[in-house]
Parts: sequence; C-alpha cells; structure tokens
Amino acid sequence: MEYVIQIIAGLVTGNATGAAARGVSLGTIGNSIAGAVGGLGGGLLLPNMLANGTLDGIVSGGIGGIVLTAVAGVVKNMMSKS
Repeated sequence: MEYVIQIIAGLVTGNATGAAARGVSLGTIGNSIAGAVGGLGGGLLLPNMLANGTLDGIVSGGIGGIVLTAVAGVVKNMMSKS
C-alpha cells in the first residue's frame, strides 16, 4: 500500500511541477509518468538516505515526483535545442 501512496504523491506533484514551471512541462501524460516513476523512486531511495528512514511516504514520493519531472523537462528542452 505504501508504494501506491508514493506513486500517487509523485503523480500529483509531477503534474503540479509541470503546471507551475511551464518551461519544464512534458504535457499531462509525460508529467504523470515522470511524476509516478519519480514518486516510486523517491519513496524507495529518500527514506534510506535521509533522516534515518523516518521520511514519510507521501513526502518522499512527492519530492521524487518533483525532481524527476523537472529533470526530465530540462533534458527534453536541452535535447530539442540541439
């Protein structure tokens, strides 16, 4: 159940990141996919790296969704300019 929470948190924050920072938006589907993958990855990695595993699944999933969506958007923009 924790994985589902992390994926949903990442999905929501991925879409919020795309809406807030139009320059890194991947579109609704792209933001959703990047956010969900980032949420799962962040939910799995961040609690082990920070705060001795006490980081909540919603927070770590949300952070992962924000980071992966923003990074993917920046990479997409850099690739389109080349």
